[in-house]
Parts: sequence; structure tokens; C-alpha cells
Amino acid sequence: MLSARSPYFAKKLAAAPETTTWKVPSSVPVRSLEICILALYFGEVKNTDFGASEEDQNVLAGVEKLSRQLEIVYVFETILESDRRLARQRRTEEVERGRDQLDAWFKKHVLAYKLQVDSDRAQDVKWDRQNTIFADVLLCAAEDIQEREDDTATSGTATTRLRNTDGPLNAIPIGPLGSASASRSHSPTRKPKSTLIPAHRAMLIRSEYFSAMFASPFREAQETTHLPIVNVDCTPATLEVILTYLYTEYATFPLDIAIDVLFAADQLFIEKLKLKAAMIISTLGNGGQSVVESAEDREANVNNELIDVYDVVRAGWDTRVRRLEEFGARYMAYRLEQYIDEEEFRQLVQESAGRIKQRQETDTVELIDE
Repeated sequence: MLSARSPYFAKKLAAAPETTTWKVPSSVPVRSLEICILALYFGEVKNTDFGASEEDQNVLAGVEKLSRQLEIVYVFETILESDRRLARQRRTEEVERGRDQLDAWFKKHVLAYKLQVDSDRAQDVKWDRQNTIFADVLLCAAEDIQEREDDTATSGTATTRLRNTDGPLNAIPIGPLGSASASRSHSPTRKPKSTLIPAHRAMLIRSEYFSAMFASPFREAQETTHLPIVNVDCTPATLEVILTYLYTEYATFPLDIAIDVLFAADQLFIEKLKLKAAMIISTLGNGGQSVVESAEDREANVNNELIDVYDVVRAGWDTRVRRLEEFGARYMAYRLEQYIDEEEFRQLVQESAGRIKQRQETDTVELIDE
């Protein structure tokens, strides 16, 4: 926080990252230091009801001295501001500026240091605890198997297709064994890659998942010479979105990874990001078309859909996001001719019927009802 918010500390810690203490001039009252530190962390100036007493004037003089030294002069200027409306405006601007500063620091000191290694060597990476970016944990995300297949297909290289399941992957090929053998004989399969990103526990604990992990006797919470490696069950692109949100509160990501972000946020108990992902899916899922469009438009867009609506509905069920269930039902209702004869539509209706927990006087299948 000091490095991101104070230009003075940014230069000092960049030159000597091993610094663990900083001596405040003896002439500066403790209360002055508290005011400046709280301003760095919270973006607002507190305890500013100063009177004419000698003690209050000494505190005010101390704030002025520290704010100039730490290059955060807005702190002293905010104290002097007598207009409440301008003071509120200044605070709003400072909160936004603080978020932008953290965003810039995050990109320069976290994302810039991510590294990609072969998945079978990821756990062998050694990152010293005493490092220039103050990281104290490494997050590891493996690239998606289907993603690697698509990349290989794009580059003109065939590869064995693996089954996609929630359980362990045992590399069971799908399709004729002969074609799989032929693809292996023509080109070697690229090794799966994992991405490691250094991070800070102080920011990760915004997630209840990480908060519980680091407050427990688990291995990840123990003090070690090298940074512990924590595996996160998502793709590297999704992990970047998660970290960007935890550090900066920004949550902008493309529709094609929105469902992945939804599931990752649900797993890590980041409720606001989960709702943001749901909003992106339900807002951008129709592309440039309105929900109620003409039959000709619907037919023209059959092969250009941006989402798999079946995945969206099931994701809504799995993550308990009602908005996605309603969006999926509405999406299919206006394109019913397209979906009504599909086997997967029949399966989805049966799954919806299976979700009925209690018999009522009149039972309805939720999906059909909507």
C-alpha cells in the first residue's frame, strides 16, 4: 500500500526493498502519522477536528510536514478545506485516484511478473520470500485442455482429444483409436502449461476462501523460506480477472470467459464478482440484437451465437444465480423454433423437472414455466 500510494515510499522501497522499518522524525506527533497512514489506506482524512490548542496545532504542523515528505499533499489540503461539498468531492476523487494507483501498481508488480512453465514442473518453482515486489504467495492456474486443443488445431497440428469431466483426466481419447494414434505419430503433443502469478495475502483475503486458508493451520499458511504455491481451479485468463478484481475492484472481461469467471468467483466466495459475471452474460449474451427480434434475424444468427445457452442455464443452477436461469429461459423462448427439437433441450427440461424438491398441488417444471 505504501509503495502504490506514496511516491516517496515507491522510490524508497524500489531502491531498498529489504527495508522493514522507517523512522518518523521525533518532532512529528503520533496522531499526525496516524492521519497520513489512514489516508493512504482508506483514501479519506479522519480525525481532523482541530482546535486552537497547542497540541492540535502541533498535530496539524506534523501532518503538513509528513504530507510533503511522503508526497501526499492532498492530505493537508483536505484538512484545510472548510467547504463540506468540496471536501466530499475531494474524497471521491481521492478514492478513484487511489484505485487507479493500485491498478497501475498491480500491473507493474504483479501481472508483469507472471511466468509460464510446464505443468509438471510448476510445483518445483522456488520464489524467495524476500523479493522486491513483497509477494508472499504464488497462485498457479493450469491452461484449459480444450484451449490447448483449439490452439493446436489452429496451428494445423492434430492432437488427441481428451474427455472433459469434473473428475481426474486420464487422457481417454474420444473417437477412433486409429486417428488418435496417427495424430501422435505425426506430431508430438505440446506439454500442458501452467501460469504462476505472485500475489499478496493482504489482498487475497478479500475472498472468504483465501481468508479461511491463510488463517488456518494448513500448509499454505505456514511461514517458509520460499513462497507457497496455491493451485486455483481455473484458467490463467480467469485467474487474472479474479486478481484484478481483488486488487482494484475493476471487473471487465470478455463474454467468452464470463462463465469461467462466474464459477471461479463462486468457488472463491467473491459474491460481487459472481453477480458481475452474471450481469455480463445476461447483458451481452444477445450480442447486438434485442431479445425480441424478428424470425428472419433469429434464423440469420443461429450460427453466430456468442454463448451456449444450455451452459448458461446450468451455470445459473450450479451457482444459485436466479438471473441466469431467467435469462436462459427468455433467450430460448424467443428462439424456440431453433431449440425445440434438439436433444439437449429435452435433457435440460428433464434436469429442470428433476430439481423439483417437493410435491405441490400443481407442479410446474421451472424452465418450461419461465
